[in-house]
Amino acid sequence: MEQQIHSMLPWLIPVIIILALWDTVWKLIAMWRAARNNHLAWFICIFIFNTLGILPIIYILIYRKEPEKLT
Repeated sequence: MEQQIHSMLPWLIPVIIILALWDTVWKLIAMWRAARNNHLAWFICIFIFNTLGILPIIYILIYRKEPEKLT
C-alpha cells in the first residue's frame, strides 16, 4: 500500500497544483465581478466555499453582460 502511494506522488502533486490554480483564477474573477456589481451575498459565498471553480463559474455565467446589439 505504501509503495502505491509513493508511485502516485509524482503525478498527484502537479494535479493538485493545477486544481488549486484553476480554483484561484475563477474565484478571483468571480469575486471581482461580484464586488463591482455590489453582490455581497455572492461575494461572501464565493469567498467561503471551495468548489473547484464551480460556484464562481455559475456566478459568471448568470451575471454575464449581454453583448450590445448594433442597430
